[in-house]
Amino acid sequence: MIYGLRQGRPAFLASVTNAAEAETALAGGADIIDCKDPSSGALGALDLAAVREIVTRIDGRLPVSATVGDLPAVADVLVNAVDRMAETGVDIVKIGIFAGDDPRAAIAALGSDRHSSTPLVAVLMADQRPDFSLLTELAAAGFSGVMLDTADKSSGRLSTVLSLTRLDEFVKLARSNDLFVGLAGSLKGTDIPALAALQPDMLGFRGALCSAGRVSSLERDRLDAIRQEIDKAKRAIARETTVA
Repeated sequence: MIYGLRQGRPAFLASVTNAAEAETALAGGADIIDCKDPSSGALGALDLAAVREIVTRIDGRLPVSATVGDLPAVADVLVNAVDRMAETGVDIVKIGIFAGDDPRAAIAALGSDRHSSTPLVAVLMADQRPDFSLLTELAAAGFSGVMLDTADKSSGRLSTVLSLTRLDEFVKLARSNDLFVGLAGSLKGTDIPALAALQPDMLGFRGALCSAGRVSSLERDRLDAIRQEIDKAKRAIARETTVA
């Protein structure tokens, strides 16, 4: 599903708001460029023109993903949003699954929508009692991956919202359903060792990469720091695997 990643888990996803930030993320060692408008919610969607500009600027050097916004689980609404975003040329489209709606009909509709062959990744909200049983339905509907994130960024980091035991359960369940699995949600560098040990395919960052919170600009030195922490965690996992 996702090509061109550095060897081994986890890949480093960096959320960006424009083409200039995408270039910064690329130079700073990101493995996946994620198009998102953090000022418009947990999974705020960028303007389609901005996404196209990012896709053009990256020009296949890394996979590019994009969110479709904090939308209700209404089949027609999500199918339309996904189709429009897929037309920008992104490699992956991310769809949020929020509390309060039964998403099953929308999941089935997205799975049966053949207007686009772009891989789909569902994002469950860790701070909204996520229903892990949906992973089986996502796999059956043809989704390529699943992530955990947080809807309310003031609720705490992913690692404080859900226990490591629960996160490990999520990662293992995703893998058993042959789904690419990612973890995100106000993550910091200090979260990387414990989360990387669970061996998700990807860890996602925005706020930790910015100068003054997630709606401010990316900073290269912060990207470098996260890249270094991920590589350090990978080396530690490789050593443990060799010893075992």
